[in-house]
Amino acid sequence: MADKGRTHLKTLIRRSAIQKRVREVAQQITKDFKGERVHLVGVLKGACIFLSDLIREIDLEVSLDFIAVSSYGKDKQSSGQVRVLKDLDSSIEGLNVILVEDILDTGLTLSYLQRILLQRRPRVLKVAALLDKPSRRLIKDIRGDYIGFPIPNEFVVGYGLDYAERYRNLKDVCILSLPPE
Repeated sequence: MADKGRTHLKTLIRRSAIQKRVREVAQQITKDFKGERVHLVGVLKGACIFLSDLIREIDLEVSLDFIAVSSYGKDKQSSGQVRVLKDLDSSIEGLNVILVEDILDTGLTLSYLQRILLQRRPRVLKVAALLDKPSRRLIKDIRGDYIGFPIPNEFVVGYGLDYAERYRNLKDVCILSLPPE
């Protein structure tokens, strides 16, 4: 799939591999929480597809909420400034919370989210992320508890991840190459 001969997409992780790994992550969450309720907090917009698939595979009582933050805007590089665009609808105090992210990259967004969510006193705060790009980590002690796939330092789109609000609907995770500016 090319866009006017300038943009190039290369498949990195196929849909079938994603589906298999999402089931495995859900099984691990189900095992770790052994019959307890879990409260998933999806980070909009990127995590929406991962979250939708994950929640249907978890064999526990599950509640759901969303938070939206911005650190990219329409760029390929994080601005380093994180701001909340949409906050949670209800209290997470005393709950087993799993923050569901599309990708762990620099760690700035996750560090910010962990800090504000821990102030709300959940019983447990864990992190599930479809993708992990450890080579880009600026905050070294940031890590996910449930990781789908470690990936190289490439700009990826698809399965919820976007570039300027495009490509979220791709079934695979793809490396996006843009022409030089």
